[in-house]
Amino acid sequence: MSEKKVIGHWLDNSIHIGSSGRFGDVTNPATGEVTAQVAFADEADAARVIAAAKAAAPGWASASLTTRTKVLFRFRELLNERKEELAAIITAEHGKVLSDALGEVSRGLEVVEFACGMPHLLKGSHSEGVSTGVDLHSKRQPLGVVGIISPFNFPAMVPMWFYPIAIGAGNTVVVKPSEKDPSAVLWTAELWKEAGLPDGVFNVLQGDKVAVDALLDSPDVKSISFVGSTPIARYVFERASQAGKRVQALGGAKNHMLVLPDADLDLAADAAVNAGYGSAGERCMAISVVVAVGPIADDLVDRIASRTKTLRIGDGTRGTDMGPLVTLAHRDRVASFVEAGDAAGAKLVIDGRESPVDGEDHGFWLGPTLFDHVTPDMSIYTEEIFGPVLSVVRAETYDEAVELINANPYGNGVAIFTNNGGAARKFEVDVEVGMIGINVPIPVPMAYYSFGGWKNSLFGDTHAHGVEGIHFFTRGKVITSRWADPAVSPTGGLELAFPTHD
Repeated sequence: MSEKKVIGHWLDNSIHIGSSGRFGDVTNPATGEVTAQVAFADEADAARVIAAAKAAAPGWASASLTTRTKVLFRFRELLNERKEELAAIITAEHGKVLSDALGEVSRGLEVVEFACGMPHLLKGSHSEGVSTGVDLHSKRQPLGVVGIISPFNFPAMVPMWFYPIAIGAGNTVVVKPSEKDPSAVLWTAELWKEAGLPDGVFNVLQGDKVAVDALLDSPDVKSISFVGSTPIARYVFERASQAGKRVQALGGAKNHMLVLPDADLDLAADAAVNAGYGSAGERCMAISVVVAVGPIADDLVDRIASRTKTLRIGDGTRGTDMGPLVTLAHRDRVASFVEAGDAAGAKLVIDGRESPVDGEDHGFWLGPTLFDHVTPDMSIYTEEIFGPVLSVVRAETYDEAVELINANPYGNGVAIFTNNGGAARKFEVDVEVGMIGINVPIPVPMAYYSFGGWKNSLFGDTHAHGVEGIHFFTRGKVITSRWADPAVSPTGGLELAFPTHD
């Protein structure tokens, strides 16, 4: 272990390895090589990190909006200047191709830029003379210490959905990154320090379930923001809620792409390939089911297949289209779904297990896989696979297709491809999903709107970033005040009746 780089925690603007003596392997998915060891926190390590955030909270909450936004603007400039460096770290630990990693950082930057408008976003309201001599005004104040638990698939972007807004609003932050790719968040911690963020405002707690439970249970952590699988999202929501915290827990997905007979099939096929296989399908917004309506199915499947065969699979640093999966265990799990789909009777149009690879033999490879004639009882339809497996389901009518989508327990994202404006407008109303794309396969909103799904894709009421993010990381106060006119003699007296507004 001494020969490997050790990735530690971050508190008070410096790295700490901790005292637990527990470590996990960090691998390069393109080679299978263990490149580093990441410290796994014990309860004492977690307590120290949380204590650093708690100690910094009063000072940062009282810092002026001008001070906070200066740091945010500086962080934004540093990140924009050095985003290629961060993208390389993501590719080395996650495996996604460099262009995709760079896109991830750029999308995260959008939230930083949104948070730079915090002086406007935190403005309260004022009403004068609501009653005789009485005024009302409102304000929003920070929560204190907030916890962020991040998944492996977007190690830079997902934490950035939360911490720029939390910090801009005056909170201190503890981020628990995935143990599979922990370096991206630690790199951004160094950048926050360079941007002038005071000690204790941004902290990183590395580890496994011990670290997660410490954040969920600590009375000093006032909120939890989580992105991950639905079973863990439910666990996080229930445990943190029982501890009295406010929670936004974003869970899994089974995103559908509905293609109507009038759609541009070339556009739809391009979209299915891009959204189904980008980042090796390890996206909560990936399209995993194409619903072909009416007589177009054979033609659409042929077009998707012909495009899929052109994709280059291999090391993300070599200019390929799709990299490896994040771990060997996850690769094997996804491959087991391919076996199950074939055994269940779906037509295996393209078998990703046979894809040629431009990469090392020990990388965690699985190429793009395409199934046709998938039915809703098959595991490749019912389960969130989180890999490059695209299923085509056939429906006779629009109504049948919408009924299928709405019956699914997930409700994260959905897309419709059509040239019929009336059908698209009807779809917006009919479908029970939180984010909808019209001829857009991955309908992730801009940072000034909020991100989140319905049903088993979200636990809690608040979506990420946008106005909902501002409200999540602040508490509202309404102040009613009366100041006597010095030119008028005060009148007193007792009045037990409910006051009226005269």
